[in-house]
Amino acid sequence: MAGTGIVSFLRNSLRRRSARRDVNQDAPFDESKPESARRPGERSPFCYSPGQFFFEYLVVVSLKKKSGSDYEPKIIYQFPKRENLLRGQKEEEERLLQAIPLFCFPDGNHWAPLTEYTSETFSFVLTNVDGSRKIGYCRRLLPVGRGPRLPEVFCIISCLGCFGLFSKILDEVEKRRQISMAVIYPFMQGLRESPFPAPGKTVTIKSFIPDSGTELIELTRPLDSWLEHVEFQALLQHLSPENILWLFASVVLERRIIFVAEELSVLSQCIHAVAALLYPFSWAHTYIPVVPECLIDTVCCPTPFMVGVQKRCLEQVLDQPMEEVLLVDLCEGKFSRLVGDEGDILPAKLQTEMLTSLKTHNSNNNIQTSEQVNAHVSNTFVQFFVKTVGHYTSHLKWNKSGQSSFQEKAFCKAIASRSCRKFVKRFVRTQMFSLFIQEAERSRITQEGYFQQKVTEYQEQKKKQRRNS
Repeated sequence: MAGTGIVSFLRNSLRRRSARRDVNQDAPFDESKPESARRPGERSPFCYSPGQFFFEYLVVVSLKKKSGSDYEPKIIYQFPKRENLLRGQKEEEERLLQAIPLFCFPDGNHWAPLTEYTSETFSFVLTNVDGSRKIGYCRRLLPVGRGPRLPEVFCIISCLGCFGLFSKILDEVEKRRQISMAVIYPFMQGLRESPFPAPGKTVTIKSFIPDSGTELIELTRPLDSWLEHVEFQALLQHLSPENILWLFASVVLERRIIFVAEELSVLSQCIHAVAALLYPFSWAHTYIPVVPECLIDTVCCPTPFMVGVQKRCLEQVLDQPMEEVLLVDLCEGKFSRLVGDEGDILPAKLQTEMLTSLKTHNSNNNIQTSEQVNAHVSNTFVQFFVKTVGHYTSHLKWNKSGQSSFQEKAFCKAIASRSCRKFVKRFVRTQMFSLFIQEAERSRITQEGYFQQKVTEYQEQKKKQRRNS
């Protein structure tokens, strides 16, 4: 399946998805399916196991001329080469390697050789038939040389979600690319032979560079592992606190959302950040941080989606027969299209609290580290869910055989605030809430994870206030 074949395959995957609500039936490498098989309150949809490889593949994608100014992205280098695969594994690998080039060059086939190009970092997500996710961490750069030349993309495929850490790995790859492709191999081999570190831990990679000798490269995972998949700073730089809340309100109700920006890195960072605001819930629908130009008709899907398109494709997007969408212009920091009720979705009191919290961040922006920004922003939205739905465990009823059922009416009725209750009655109808509750019903382990810790703290605080009043 090559060329137009993989495009047709991906488009059909999305169409099949738009025709149903069951997220457990995705076609291979549809970018949309979340993993819900985890305990409630754990942010990461990616599973870590002791001794897991940092990555599965490093591929280099280059542009090969077709006709005129048309180019087709092709993989020209792959490490490691895998042999002796079973038939099913070989088919899976072929589908993966055919899909990668399309997402490394999502901005079309029309290129001209360049003499200058600022390297950029972005990522994409592919989902396999078994629900496992693979992330493509990409660095697009101009290869060393003289005269006009075409950019190439170094793409690391991994099952691990840690954007900051892989950005540093790509820095090392780019530094070695300036010397020789041959210098990249031993570094990636050393990385592949090293175990992925636990939260807060560091792994040291030895790498020899000609004329520099042996270098020791330290790669550290953040201690707060639920924040390692995202950088909120990009979102805060492109949207005001008020607009972030309106955007959050639309995402919480699983609406159709299109992000527009010039740069691939901005689209990628901002969409990942918005998805992370949903913690402890996960976006359960079509999710494509950068839509390849040949799949632009994705915006016609009648079901929820979060997608990003480059601004040069905006007219093409607007020509599509779209239903109600929220169009987010990250270049201008505004909404180009609204449904109309975005400011009335969230409970007014909580919306004011969240706005104050985000504005507090803006006033302290110059003295906060990236980790502090992530923690502050994440906590703002975690507290929203703590206060609106944090009491869900009290309405899981268990029978003698160990089966559980969620008492939705009692759950909603237990909310004292009328505005909160109105919001929650809409939120419980979303697929992200249903998936969350389904997992809670399958497991008695609800006291683990960062979210549940915050729920417990909030409940203890309320008890203390009642005793003191």
